[in-house]
Amino acid sequence: MQSITAYIGLGSNLDDPIKQVRTAFEELDSIELTCLIKHSSLYRSDPVGPSGQPDYINAVAQIKTQLEPIPLLRALQAIEHDHRRVRLERWGPRTLDLDLLVYADQKINEPDLIVPHIMIAERPFVLYPLAEITPDIKIPGLAPMSELLEQSSKQGLSKIFNE
Repeated sequence: MQSITAYIGLGSNLDDPIKQVRTAFEELDSIELTCLIKHSSLYRSDPVGPSGQPDYINAVAQIKTQLEPIPLLRALQAIEHDHRRVRLERWGPRTLDLDLLVYADQKINEPDLIVPHIMIAERPFVLYPLAEITPDIKIPGLAPMSELLEQSSKQGLSKIFNE
């Protein structure tokens, strides 16, 4: 299989979130038949979901991979597992969350995987880091990035590190 470009959303709000995300960058680069091309700065964002959670640290990574979408998803879940990710409640606090946001120009609708990520247009903590590394990305089925950013509020989102 030829290498394709994919984008991964990273987020953490437990157990030293900055370290969790930085370590995950390295681990993305170690996935079989996959290499990390670049990643965004780190951003701090307000939590989505249950109240009382700490703020999140978010970023987006661009990878090249020869893995099909489901094996790539399983590799991402294995990294989450290695970070002791526990799924107790929807949108609850987590040590690490890795989301397959975009996989080439494909639209995927499988029971375990929907790509482009179903919430991508509503998540400033995804849009701004994604636009930072790929401002002209064309996400299948969505408006151009410039329009998505115009419709998105940066409230509660701040860049904390230029990586």
